[in-house]
Amino acid sequence: MTELAIEEEINASANDIKIHGPEGFDGMRKAGRLAAECLDMLTEHVEPGVTTEYLDTLVREMVLDNGALSATIGYRGYRHATCISLNHVICHGIPGPKALKNGDIMNIDVTVIVDGWHGDTSRMYYAGEPKVKARRLVETTYEAMMAGINAVKPGATLRDIGKAIQTLGEGQGFSIVRDFCGHGLGQVFHSPPNVVHYAEFKDRWGGIHRAAETPITPGMFFTIEPMINDGKPDVKVMKDGWTAVSRDKSLSAQFEHSIGVTADGFEIFTQSPKGLHCPPYV
Repeated sequence: MTELAIEEEINASANDIKIHGPEGFDGMRKAGRLAAECLDMLTEHVEPGVTTEYLDTLVREMVLDNGALSATIGYRGYRHATCISLNHVICHGIPGPKALKNGDIMNIDVTVIVDGWHGDTSRMYYAGEPKVKARRLVETTYEAMMAGINAVKPGATLRDIGKAIQTLGEGQGFSIVRDFCGHGLGQVFHSPPNVVHYAEFKDRWGGIHRAAETPITPGMFFTIEPMINDGKPDVKVMKDGWTAVSRDKSLSAQFEHSIGVTADGFEIFTQSPKGLHCPPYV
């Protein structure tokens, strides 16, 4: 689940960022694997005619069957085991009785708690056959996430992650959502640092916003979860207080991994055990 990109949180002191040891890496591997397995399980169920609340039920049952907890059920009043964001929904889409249609694209976001550790990940899916532009958006978003992840290494900064994502996404003619960002996690769902998915942008009043130059240090855990729109980056949050949509109703896509910083790079905790990284999952 994404975090709001609040300036005060973005600029949190490096002293606020928890550094984890081997025990933390072990815990995150277990939590991340279960979260990824939930998304793997869903690949054969996402199809036209299926409801998003049915997909949510499948995840809820799988989490419980594995002796784990859903981090999102009860979080700030949220009542579901997933966020399912269709088409122009950017993030935090609420599962419901509406059936999927052929050509729908969607992000499914799952966070589980295993022995106190949080595994947080999301992936895009197709219901039936998407349009060419939708497929290109999804593939670009996956590539942008991986570009951000590949920028992670000791000595780099969080701004380097945003620069890699922004360069790739905007280079393909898409826009980077700025209102939400990745976040630290571990035994806490959301913690410093916030990981924005841009290096710099100018707002409508001419103000310049730059990502924090926070150093990347071994033992840091955080998510990288870019949201990329086919149109403008502007966001509107609906009356339910959760569902965030593109203001111009353009298509949006997102992928998310939880990672840990190692001595020479990174470890992805939420990698698909079945190699199901980007749709179509065949």
